[in-house]
Parts: sequence; structure tokens; C-alpha cells
Amino acid sequence: MIYLDNAATSFPKPAIVHDRISEVLSTIGGNPGRSSHTMAIEAARVIFNARESVASLIGASDSGRIAFTKNATEAINTGLKGILKPGDHVVTSAFEHNSVVKSLARLASGGVEVTKVSPDKEGFLRPRDIEAAIKKNTKMVCISHASNVFGAIQHLSDIGKVCRSKNAMFMVDGAQTIGAMPFDVTAFGVDILAATGHKALFGPQGTGFLYLAEGIDVVPLVDGGTGEAGSPLEMPELLEAGTMNTPGIGGLGAGVRFLLDERVEKIREKEEGLIDAVLKGFASMKGISIIGPADASRRAALVSFNIDGKKPGEVGLRLDDEAGIMIRCGTHCAPDAHRCSGTFPDGAARVSPGYFNTAQDIEEFLKAVRAVAKG
Repeated sequence: MIYLDNAATSFPKPAIVHDRISEVLSTIGGNPGRSSHTMAIEAARVIFNARESVASLIGASDSGRIAFTKNATEAINTGLKGILKPGDHVVTSAFEHNSVVKSLARLASGGVEVTKVSPDKEGFLRPRDIEAAIKKNTKMVCISHASNVFGAIQHLSDIGKVCRSKNAMFMVDGAQTIGAMPFDVTAFGVDILAATGHKALFGPQGTGFLYLAEGIDVVPLVDGGTGEAGSPLEMPELLEAGTMNTPGIGGLGAGVRFLLDERVEKIREKEEGLIDAVLKGFASMKGISIIGPADASRRAALVSFNIDGKKPGEVGLRLDDEAGIMIRCGTHCAPDAHRCSGTFPDGAARVSPGYFNTAQDIEEFLKAVRAVAKG
């Protein structure tokens, strides 16, 4: 078995993640923030420590500006629906994930104006195009750091400068990049960051977070929590109504600590090398087309591709059945991205190696792709 679907969810997880989840379940178990006994205090410490680790990872000076969510989709919905109001204008890309696309479609039906900026043929946005799309009522620019289809890593610092010059909030979907490459919310000028826990952060499924810069106000999607009705709540409790997923967040915190100990730069170097091998292998084959840049240093650790005469679903099934290799096929919850790349409605196959994959895994994958292409 060779698992190459890390852009969907990372596997395997580091042992420290398994151990931490088990430890929280078996020895802590209290309800964080709901009682004053020892186990409740220890549970609150689990949440706090994970929050501190995430803050260190993304360069946030105040961990209290980070709220945990059940995934990036919930974080994105909160960031968009909790901030944008009728009459506001938002600039986004034409290749976003459905969590952005569908949220903005809902908001557009209620009076929010949406402008989609198209990328170049490799999937890169031009900051000047974003600047040209900004209007007097533009409240936010919202883009993914790297599309889960194109893989192209956007120039966030340049886009952040445009946003600051136009007094627009800058929101980033970091689902494919947080943990996989260095990230600094201050250096990039990011006001709002949504990320998932179960991909490059090595956390369990059902975890994620939303970062809000100081001064960014948001209306929560879910009400509850402690205190009387009408009593004001501050971040992060504002966005964490109800009982927290303490074991999951503990596992997420352990995954982030693994990243910090290993160093994100080391992880990026390893994954970039694996992607470079994929791209070079594809370049030597006939009938293979890729989506996104041909330079591994300019893309996240994923490559969407098609084989002439083969449907993506067929490619994925044959790789699994004939070689025990697992990838993802279809439109990847991002049909707009496939419209941009000209691969809609069938989509593409997508290979996404992770930190625990090896050069031998990539060799086996390329060998299997050659066999599918010939057969």
C-alpha cells in the first residue's frame, strides 16, 4: 500500500499524535472551561497549549486570536459570513474551493457583491488584477494560499500590501499550506486565516482553526457558551460555543509540536523534492498533462494530472487495484478551479505525497502511471 492522498488528509500521523489523543481520553477527560476541578483545569490546559503551538507556527503574537473549529470549511464560513454584510464587496479568485465558493454564493444572494479574479495559465493571481478589482465598498480579499487543483503558491506578501493600501481585509484559506511551508501572518499581512488540522498539521479529522488579527470583529455562527444571554464574549470563546473537541485538539497540538520540532523548512524541502520527482517523471512520459506550474518550488505538494484517453476515475481505480496506490480523482470540491484549467466536468487525478513518503514510493507511482498510460 502506498498512500499519496495527503492533500485530502495526511496519513500516517506521527506517533506523538496518537499518544496525545489517548492520553487526553484516558487520563484527562474533563470539560474545559466548564468546571474548576482538576480534570477540567487539565482539559483547559490541553486547549491552551494547542493554541499556543498554533500561534507559534503561524507567527501570531496573541494565541487568544485563534479559535478552534471542526475543519477549515467551518473556519471559512465563519470568517466570511461573520464579517461580510449586504452592500459589502469581496474580491476572490476564480479557482477557490467550494467552502469559499458556496459561502460567497449564499452571501451574494443576500446582497454581498462578489468579484472573481482569474489566474494565469499556471494558476497564479496577479496582484495588479486584484488591485484593479478593488472598489470603494470592498471589505475583503479572500483567496487560497495554494489551490488544491493548481497547487500554485500565491504571492501573499504582495497581495497583502495591495489590501493594506486599499484598506481591505485580507483573508487566506491555508488548508493546503499551513504546516507544509513556513507561514507568518504578520509578514504576509494576513488579517484572517482559516486552516484545517487533518492535513499538513498532522492532527486528527474534525479539527481546524480560524485566526483573526486584532481589531477584526466577527459575528459567530453558533451561539452558546457561558454567561447570561446578551453578555459579551471575547475571542476565542466567542467562536468556541459548546463543549470542545478536547482529544482532537490535543492531537492537533501534538501534530503542531511535531512540526515545530522537525522544522517546517525541513518538511517543505522533503515534500518539494518528492513533487520535483513526480514532475520530472511526468515530463518523460507521453500523453500526460499537468495542471499548474512545472516548477516544484512554486507549488504545494500536489500535482493534478490527466492521461490522454483515460478518465480520471479510471486512472485512480487502476492505480489502487493494480498497484495499491491511493490518490484522489474528480473535481476535488473545486469545480471552479477545473473550469479555469479546462478540465471540467471530469476533473483530474491528483497525487499528493507527504512527509512520510519516500523516493521509492514516487518511483512505484510513476511506474504504475506508465502502465496505466500504455494499457
